[in-house]
Amino acid sequence: MRFMPSGKSSFVVITGLLMVLFIYKFAISAGPANGFDLSNSTLPVEQILHGGPPRDGIPALSNPKLITAAQATYLQPTDRIVGIELHGEARAYPIAILNWHEIVNDQIDGQRFAITYCPLCGTAMAFESSIDGKPTDFGVSGLLYNSDVLLYDRETESLWSQILGKSVAGKRVGTQLTAIPISHTTWRDWRERHADTLVMSNDTGHPRDYSSNPYAGYEQSRSTYFAVNNEAPDTYHPKEVVLGLGVDGVYKAYPFVEFEKQGKRFFTDSINGTLFNFDWDSVNRSITITDSLGKPVAGIQGFWFAWFAFHPDTRVFTAASG
Repeated sequence: MRFMPSGKSSFVVITGLLMVLFIYKFAISAGPANGFDLSNSTLPVEQILHGGPPRDGIPALSNPKLITAAQATYLQPTDRIVGIELHGEARAYPIAILNWHEIVNDQIDGQRFAITYCPLCGTAMAFESSIDGKPTDFGVSGLLYNSDVLLYDRETESLWSQILGKSVAGKRVGTQLTAIPISHTTWRDWRERHADTLVMSNDTGHPRDYSSNPYAGYEQSRSTYFAVNNEAPDTYHPKEVVLGLGVDGVYKAYPFVEFEKQGKRFFTDSINGTLFNFDWDSVNRSITITDSLGKPVAGIQGFWFAWFAFHPDTRVFTAASG
């Protein structure tokens, strides 16, 4: 959970207040950069904000305990999960746990990957985490850019932007991560499609109440905790969920509300000459994208304000244009 500064946001999270104050006391001693070297930052240093916790104040998980779907009795059918399928194996990572940890370092059949989630931006993304042929574990830096979590790798302490998917400071600055397609959907939907899925256990070794949401009410509020560089137009609620895609520097947002207006499950659209196939599941509020060959595509699902903050020149899909 993050410390919420005064100023732009009027939203206050009461749950876990004592824990936040405890963390913030140590964040002050760590300095505004949490001990990271920003000397070669590709981002304006003054726009890298301290989120409250010190580095690892929000503890990332590594090689978590996994259980079967039948054993995951703590999950309800409509609970949101991040699903990934690699080498024929499916796994689910509940948002209720990611809210408290933000990063899970895991592997399937020897392939290392990181599941990342930023509660402030609503963005869930997965990345291959072998860099230069070496396995890499990521942690939570406690720093933010455009309200989005900055990861750090434990090998070089380089900083990485989740939404940009690349290193923005440190020895690996400029290195791009490879995104892995994921499903951001309900537990019911994922379990129906993957009966043999494994699930991250809520026995994480950390004393957290995963039945409570430390960001309760945030998604409904029009306020954000931290300032961003580009204020999104009020065409949509700031927390409207959008799918973001980019092709060679051309970006497009697909608001879920436009999918609902359109009323189609299957449709196609193109970005910069590249055709994509869309499968919109209105019941589970989940979208699947494939390319012209039917190969899954990794998009970025998150809040409208966050997508616009990084891509103010974005195009926007509407039901009328679709």
